[in-house]
Amino acid sequence: MEKIIIVYVLIIAISYLAGSVTGAYYVVKLLTGEDIRILESGNVGATNAARVLGKKGFLLTLLIDAVKVFITLTIVEQWLLDSDSALVISSVFLCIGHLYPFQLGFHGGKGVVVYMASALVLSPVTIVVAAIAMGVSYGLLREYKTAGFLTMASMPVSAFVIEGSVIIPCGLLILFVIVVMSHLKSGKSQSV
Repeated sequence: MEKIIIVYVLIIAISYLAGSVTGAYYVVKLLTGEDIRILESGNVGATNAARVLGKKGFLLTLLIDAVKVFITLTIVEQWLLDSDSALVISSVFLCIGHLYPFQLGFHGGKGVVVYMASALVLSPVTIVVAAIAMGVSYGLLREYKTAGFLTMASMPVSAFVIEGSVIIPCGLLILFVIVVMSHLKSGKSQSV
């Protein structure tokens, strides 16, 4: 029992620290010497990196943020604890680290890339369903942000239908709620 607690504490710590490596901050800092938190929207994410650096900033940020998820979840699965619950807990703390990186004064991104990359590992088929949902919802609504949220909302549902388990869909639902809350919080702070 004591050993499993230590393993979970290690998973949480590794995941939070890896999540804290926010690609947009380091890409913008490296390429411009500036702090992305005071540029454009102030968000430490791929969209704001694109505003500051263009397509290159967006793609580099996307790459860093996705790779940190893939590496961390691989470490958890291969060397720490091969279980759905361990992967879900790791994904949640990757997202929390991304949103609240300690080295950046707890001012991070909004977690969309972390959510999508986690879904790709936890339930790869949900990404196919999400791509279809994005195409259909954007085609009908012509509103990128709304279509994106509908797409992300479809992922826990499709995981439940496809996986036949509860742990992965619940994990994706938790991640989705975290992402929605981060967007709502940032919307309130920007309107003040």
